[in-house]
Amino acid sequence: MARGPGLALPWPSLLPPLLLLAAVIGHAAAQDNCTCPTNKMTVCERSGPDGRCQCRVLGSGLEVNCSTLTSKCLLLKARMSAPKSGRALVQPSEHALVDNDGLYNPDCDQQGRFKARQCNQTSVCWCVNSVGVRRTDKGDLSLRCDELVRTHHILIELRRRTDGRAFNHSDLDAELRRLFWERYLLHPKFVAAVHYEHPTIQIELLQNTSQKVAGEVDIADAAYYFERDVKGDSLFPGHRGLDVRVRGEPLLLERTLIYYLDEKSPQFSMKRLTSGLIAVIVVVVVALVAGVAVLVITNRRKSGKYKKVEIKELGEMRKEPSL
Repeated sequence: MARGPGLALPWPSLLPPLLLLAAVIGHAAAQDNCTCPTNKMTVCERSGPDGRCQCRVLGSGLEVNCSTLTSKCLLLKARMSAPKSGRALVQPSEHALVDNDGLYNPDCDQQGRFKARQCNQTSVCWCVNSVGVRRTDKGDLSLRCDELVRTHHILIELRRRTDGRAFNHSDLDAELRRLFWERYLLHPKFVAAVHYEHPTIQIELLQNTSQKVAGEVDIADAAYYFERDVKGDSLFPGHRGLDVRVRGEPLLLERTLIYYLDEKSPQFSMKRLTSGLIAVIVVVVVALVAGVAVLVITNRRKSGKYKKVEIKELGEMRKEPSL
């Protein structure tokens, strides 16, 4: 049935506003989706004629590849430069102990790697490895660090809460390898071994220079993301911490220690010894000296007694009448 002129719907007049509204909504949705799924400490925006989403990490302002992990150096720099909330706080006592979690404001190169020499806000400098851990004594601005020594072996030691039942070793091994591959994009070939003796778990990551190819995740970055997850401060947006289950049993941890082994030995002098260790060495040395002194005095006394006995016997022999 044909409609009369007065009943025709005004579609042609409404079409341009509707298209404009749809375009605005689509653009807003696209902007909302412009985020970095592997690094929450970034600022992202769409730019260029193609509207490509570009994300730059806080602190350094370098553009990062959000399809993989961000380097540890850039993450540390971002944590140091992140805006702090709250008012100015009072200074703690000079006797207060601080767990700084190895946090400092590092110097990174254009690829996001640690520079071999790091310095603080004054003139104190030191050499670091590829993980950013100090491997020499501290010096002044004249300190030379000729190369960035690679950390090729990382041992992650975890301690479970003792209130849970023991895991099956094979199940735990498979779950941790899956975790590092699916969450941290680290190829299983770099997870050298998983050791387990309840309640201690050890994860060995091994990656030599010759094994790592361009584009693969570095074991240093995977270990740092894992460490932040364990401590409940995940670097992934929308995540608070680690939620791992082995056959339905949650992996609840109460302690984490990470050890780093470099391709070259560190260069520390005796200055690195702590006062406590020096005190122990001094006590041991004093005890040894005292022991030697007592031994010498005892031997001398025994020797003196023997000489007196010999002289006495000789005198008695001389007094005996001759036949």
